[in-house]
Amino acid sequence: MTDLTLLSAREAARRIAEGTLTVEALVRACLERIAAREATVRAWAFLDPDHALAQARARDRSPASGPLHGVPVGVKDVFDTADLPTAYGSPIYEGHRPAADAACVALLREAGAVVPGKTVTTEFAAFTPGPTRNPHHPGHTPGGSSSGSAAAVADRMVPLALGTQTAGSVIRPASFCGCVGYKPTYGWIPRAGVKLLAETLDTVGVFARDVPDAALLAAVLAGRPALRLPEEAGVPLPRIAVCRTPEWAHAQPGTQAAIEAAVAALTRAGTVVGEVEPLPEQHGLVDAQADIMAYEMARALAYERTQHEARLSPRLRELLQRGVAIAPETYDRALAHAARARTALHRLFGDYDALLVPAAPGEAPPGLEATGDPVFNRSWTLLHVPCVTVPTWWSPGGLPVGVQLVGRVGDDARLLAAARFLEQAFETTTRP
Repeated sequence: MTDLTLLSAREAARRIAEGTLTVEALVRACLERIAAREATVRAWAFLDPDHALAQARARDRSPASGPLHGVPVGVKDVFDTADLPTAYGSPIYEGHRPAADAACVALLREAGAVVPGKTVTTEFAAFTPGPTRNPHHPGHTPGGSSSGSAAAVADRMVPLALGTQTAGSVIRPASFCGCVGYKPTYGWIPRAGVKLLAETLDTVGVFARDVPDAALLAAVLAGRPALRLPEEAGVPLPRIAVCRTPEWAHAQPGTQAAIEAAVAALTRAGTVVGEVEPLPEQHGLVDAQADIMAYEMARALAYERTQHEARLSPRLRELLQRGVAIAPETYDRALAHAARARTALHRLFGDYDALLVPAAPGEAPPGLEATGDPVFNRSWTLLHVPCVTVPTWWSPGGLPVGVQLVGRVGDDARLLAAARFLEQAFETTTRP
């Protein structure tokens, strides 16, 4: 008998539309997987199995309403949900019930998806971890801030999940957990109803177990059907270049091995991988992103900072205090630096479709007190470019390491095609 948790979102939706699979059967399989694994992984901030099954039965009684009809999707607990509590990873909002769904959640429901529950986020999607553990090794972090979404998808609890990225909160946990993470071009997916952290940086992203599923979910949320990848047609040879960013010294052996494995796979598949040098404008972007993030966080969380400071974690209090202390002139200089670097991106990409760069310093580090370093994500988030994590390597201890493909602003469809090409080059790879 087929394990329904192994189905892609696309295959599940196809079978449901054909009448060979019920939504209730799929949702039950996901709930059984969660019941078997949640005590170890702890991916869920709130889960209501009865409500999930009620949604499933309602979907089974109605005709297919969209491309995600009947597909379970985990929702990071910074997205408002009218039918489920939304606590933003903070005790300040324990039991909070928003009056309306976030735009993304409403779009999921319109497309026919089932929302079984809310996945764990770090505190306000910043850096203080929640309880989630890496599904491959519970003593290691799953990354953050979208820790629950990445772990739930990687552990086959749901085929799809929503996340957000302000520094590296989609790309890094996808690498640590061994799934696909896709951060679209800034602003492509609506943020209405998402707890704001940093206006200049916050981007809604998605998690899936393969690139076409990630493209499908993003196409629905962004209202851009062109993002969907064709099922039958072959993927054209992409033009990809390795970029040893100014942060390359942070690349540990696992990440270097992942980059080498990706280059080897791409070469075997028939594409020539080039190399580009980082531009002068890229230097200092990590610090600029950190300044912008801290400055904007201190203002976005002004209510929590001024009215509930004692209920914030020490790490978040420290970061907010740093943000308050940043001078407007420093913030403005960081914004200007980012603008110059965005203008120069055409010189960095040249004739290439995508850049191959690290997704994280290495495999998920041990311990649950931190979520890992976003050093390889900060600059790309600041530049507003689309990014995709593809798993390419496994450590001797059984931990995955992904690589990051980066595209031009607005060129997401080409980037996703390149990521699919890389993924196909690894489809025969045996994973532990």
